[in-house]
Amino acid sequence: MTENRKRNVEHLKHWPIIEADVSKVNFNEFGSGIELLAGGVPCQPWSLGGKHNGQKDQRNLFPEMIRAVAEIRPKAVLIENVKGLLRQNFTNYFEYILLSLSYPDIAPRANEKWEEHLKRLERRHSSKNTSAPGYNVTFRLLNAADYGVPQKRERVFVVAFRSDIAAEWSFPNATHSRISLTAAKWSSGEYWERHGITKRRIPKPDEREIRQLNSVDMFDFNLAPWRTVRDALSDLDTPVRTGSKNWQNHILVDGARSYHGHTGSSLDEPAKTLKAGDHGVPGGENTLKLPDGTVRYFTVREAARLQGFPDEYYFPSPWTESMRQLGNAVPVDLAEVVAKSIHKHLSMYDEKIAKNSAA
Repeated sequence: MTENRKRNVEHLKHWPIIEADVSKVNFNEFGSGIELLAGGVPCQPWSLGGKHNGQKDQRNLFPEMIRAVAEIRPKAVLIENVKGLLRQNFTNYFEYILLSLSYPDIAPRANEKWEEHLKRLERRHSSKNTSAPGYNVTFRLLNAADYGVPQKRERVFVVAFRSDIAAEWSFPNATHSRISLTAAKWSSGEYWERHGITKRRIPKPDEREIRQLNSVDMFDFNLAPWRTVRDALSDLDTPVRTGSKNWQNHILVDGARSYHGHTGSSLDEPAKTLKAGDHGVPGGENTLKLPDGTVRYFTVREAARLQGFPDEYYFPSPWTESMRQLGNAVPVDLAEVVAKSIHKHLSMYDEKIAKNSAA
């Protein structure tokens, strides 16, 4: 971020950036009146590709996120994490996260284990003689592809509104669908025409896709088609080792190979989930399967496109570190859809308060 601030990237021009250990930050210093607290809590403790240490992992920063909520008391909270957080092994701890968000005033005591803190939260939650929770919390597993991101990326989103805010909120509806993409390819042919793909070069359809076209609700066709890798990258130069004169961070990296279960992303589907890995990009991941059957690594610029970063956003680190950062990132377009929905409801609340004050 600091590097992009120096480059006057539009999105970061006016951001106050603090580079610090979050456990050392005093959130009370930010004052009251914060509209939204958003956080991508480190996902490695819960990731299917990680060590699965969950709450025992030192990178578990959910307690710090809850502390920030308790000290700031924002109107709304937005948290994102990996699908693995919903696994059965973490059921109790996920309940603990949700209840801690609901009652941030019930802070853990010194040296109190999270299991004991959970019991106190549960007693508060089940009691009929106490006040309402501090926050109304909901969550949902969202697929980024369903919101126009050219990547199949399932992530858990947790949203909380302060209980004094009368916000009847729900997650925004999907805007894109798989079946619309299937229809654009194998029914109307619009997808191939748009990309100038001649009939001779069109691959054979998957029989399962054809069967699906005849067995789904027509409502699904009203949504836009899923965006594909080809949709996202078609205007970029073919990458070479020496880089591109037209696109920054667009440098070919050698060494990509296919492995069993890791065969690269298809050009004509949303990309597979970009991954970070504990020790850099895992072998066989973050690759593109070319029409001739070979694979190559995505360039940093291509991966940034698949995550929704603007082309002016620069990644100064080497390829492995840049790909790790991108693999850990939240898709920009999906975050924007959810955040705009939250903003809309907060604005409606503010307008209602203003009208009542004027009456």
